Amino acid sequence: MNEFIFLHSRMKKNKIKVVELFAGVGGFRIGLEGYPEHKESLYKVVWSNQWEPSTKIQHANLVYAQIWGAENHCGHDISTVEIKDIPDHDLLVGGFPCQDYSVATTLKNSAGLIGKKGVLWWQIHRILELKQDKKPKYLVLENVDRLLKSPSSQRGRDFAMILSSLNQLGYAVEWKVINAADYGMPQRRRRVFIVGYHESTKIYKNLKKIKSKEDWLLNQSITAKSFPGTLTGGKTITGNISDDLVEVSDNFNKGEKLSPFLNSGVMFQGEFWTHKYTPKYNGKYTVLGDILIPESEVPNEYYIEDEEIDKWKYLKGSKSEERYNKANDFYYKYAEGGMIFPDALDNASRTIITGEGGKSASRFKHVVKVNGRMRRLTPIELERLNMFPDNHTKLEGITDTKRAFFMGNALVVGVVERIGKVLAQEVILK
Repeated sequence: MNEFIFLHSRMKKNKIKVVELFAGVGGFRIGLEGYPEHKESLYKVVWSNQWEPSTKIQHANLVYAQIWGAENHCGHDISTVEIKDIPDHDLLVGGFPCQDYSVATTLKNSAGLIGKKGVLWWQIHRILELKQDKKPKYLVLENVDRLLKSPSSQRGRDFAMILSSLNQLGYAVEWKVINAADYGMPQRRRRVFIVGYHESTKIYKNLKKIKSKEDWLLNQSITAKSFPGTLTGGKTITGNISDDLVEVSDNFNKGEKLSPFLNSGVMFQGEFWTHKYTPKYNGKYTVLGDILIPESEVPNEYYIEDEEIDKWKYLKGSKSEERYNKANDFYYKYAEGGMIFPDALDNASRTIITGEGGKSASRFKHVVKVNGRMRRLTPIELERLNMFPDNHTKLEGITDTKRAFFMGNALVVGVVERIGKVLAQEVILK
């Protein structure tokens, strides 16, 4: 019997229950559960949360609710949500913000660890800690890849804080930096994916028995099975992380210029091992030109007027010029390299940014040339670059600029989908 047919037959009555934090417009949910009409999904989101502190109108919540409804979706600050209101679940997912994870102290109180105010990582920690013996068995988290080497003053400390805190909470952790385009997806978006296994799981117990750290990284981990590669660039680096979070915050890797964390690795019972990997993929590649809508469907406002072209060329071109800082009354030399203009249609796109929307010229916005005319990308095209369904973010009252912002904050759905399929096989078949 086909493995996935078997999986579906096993999961019809007992799906993997998911809580989605920092949900945005639902990238994790699409990758795992799909749209409501996808009845054969292996996953079921039982609760979700999205709250944007910098906006009065919660636009992302409006988009999320139009797809999946408002039931079991929370649109309030996660720090105000009581643990009893979060259902028990098997898998916790979320793309949490990259911030400063240092701590001032630990306190013996119901909140557990106290970090810097507003740092959302500690809300994940709070949920896991206060769930006690009902912690989720698995975690899939996403962040920018610079997390592995931040801050610049103490390389790797922030990631060490995360590893140390998860170790305290009873999890083994693997991580991998995945560039979606390396595996045939339409956008060069490099993110670190963090997969955690609670000590009660078979995967955690199997880690106790491994004979080769390299074999685990290359063949046995969830991310290795989802996104194959070869180990390159020297020996495996190993090390230990203290379970004293204040000690980690103050002293981890202090005085070193480089982070010890490479682009793939595992942390188990306070010990980490990490190795550089190179992607291995032999499938079809999707390029920017593949996702463009017909020119007849592109609104006129997306085309760049001839008199604006020079402004775009200047912003995207290389520069070496003297500039003046008015606030501090001094001149300085400014230099930057050039960017491809217009964007190549025969390659995966550059990374979408939150400022992708709007008509104003920009160094970082995408510009394509089709039939001799230059234009920006439409919301549907930006959705396709993240592998969202067409018009996923279309809603009355939501501007195209806001839709572009959503996609700049989103993840590539195909990455989550592949991790989800492999994780489901591990959970159900083993």
